[in-house]
Amino acid sequence: MLRTLLIAATLALGIAGTATAAEPILGNWKTASGATAEIAPCGGAFCITLKTGKHAGKRIGNLAGADGSYSGEITDPDTDKTYSGYGAVNGKSLKMKGCVLKVLCKSQTWTRL
Repeated sequence: MLRTLLIAATLALGIAGTATAAEPILGNWKTASGATAEIAPCGGAFCITLKTGKHAGKRIGNLAGADGSYSGEITDPDTDKTYSGYGAVNGKSLKMKGCVLKVLCKSQTWTRL
């Protein structure tokens, strides 16, 4: 019995040790408006949900990608308009960009909490 438990524990540690590092975009971010946005995995992508502020609980984005570079859709919570979205993580900063026709763009930088 003890031997079985030791083998199971060893296997569990080995599997945990080979897990890949978390994506840099995951976590809580302070937005340009001062609200907190949570970026979490969902359906093979990363969902952005506001956790604080007047739009708390509202999902405002869906990005896919890896290694600090992401693209998808971003919704302006004030107007409910959805734009092509892009995100780039650099250290504790996340540069978010929303574009119409890939030429008319607005950017803001979020800070990791």
